[in-house]
Amino acid sequence: MSMRIFDGVENLEGLKNPVLTIGTFDGIHLGHQKIIKNLILEARLTNSDSVLLTFFPHPRMVLFPEDTNLQLIQTQEEKYNKLAEQGLQNIIVQAFSHEFAKLTALEFIEEIIVKKIRAKKIIIGYDHQFGNSREGNIHFLREYSDKFGYEVIEIPAKEIDEINVSSTKIRTALNEGDIETANLFLNAAFEINGTVVHGNEIGRSIDFPTANIQIADKNKIIPKNGVYAVKILVNDKNYFGMLNIGTRPSISKRLAKTIEVHIFDFSEEIYDLPINITFHKYIREEKYFSNLEELKSQLQLDASFIRAFFELPLV
Repeated sequence: MSMRIFDGVENLEGLKNPVLTIGTFDGIHLGHQKIIKNLILEARLTNSDSVLLTFFPHPRMVLFPEDTNLQLIQTQEEKYNKLAEQGLQNIIVQAFSHEFAKLTALEFIEEIIVKKIRAKKIIIGYDHQFGNSREGNIHFLREYSDKFGYEVIEIPAKEIDEINVSSTKIRTALNEGDIETANLFLNAAFEINGTVVHGNEIGRSIDFPTANIQIADKNKIIPKNGVYAVKILVNDKNYFGMLNIGTRPSISKRLAKTIEVHIFDFSEEIYDLPINITFHKYIREEKYFSNLEELKSQLQLDASFIRAFFELPLV
């Protein structure tokens, strides 16, 4: 059964004895996966529905609009795909606003969890906080469990802490080009999704044509500048390639960051098509080359290294 996505808490038809967890779940990392696994197991054991209540926009965007440093590990669509892969049955996406943020912890329990979602069990991490001023926590939930008729199941600190992972650690790894650590914590390859747009086609002139990628979500985290070994999904086909993130100092005097990918053994026109790219290894920092021949020689070395990394035939 495919995962159902509900737009807010007003029309939750068909939810059966919801087993609920709550959170923004920025980047479905190993810690989040542990919670979702417990949620799904409990739902199956009790013939109930597994439900995640999450929020959009990200609460920080609403509460701290002047803070432009928010970096999302996954866009909403990427998040939904990862949650569906985990086997989650239902996700409720509640619009987050200043008005919603004013709900006290008790109002949140009574109005949202009890009256709207009608949750029978709540599975939550030991350190989860909610409500105005973050006054609610697992102890608060337990305090009102008898009154409202739900059960609270805690994910113990040991189970979460032994994984030793957080969204902050993943962001740090990506900003340092440490793709292996980010992928380990995510239990999957970090990905970006975008659209192929027109570039200046200089790569084509040196036999390294590139697809320029435009990312739709400006808050999506982009890894450290440099060259990466990547896999590409476009037109429903999988390919290998090399990707550059940076300002292309050998070609342009502009400081605007670009993302461009050279797809191995590929010659199709893919302008305006959606493209998915997963990151597998950081190869080198972006460099300045005094001429295009130097750049071409380096790209040939990069391509040979990446082909060997992916165990592809050398050309």
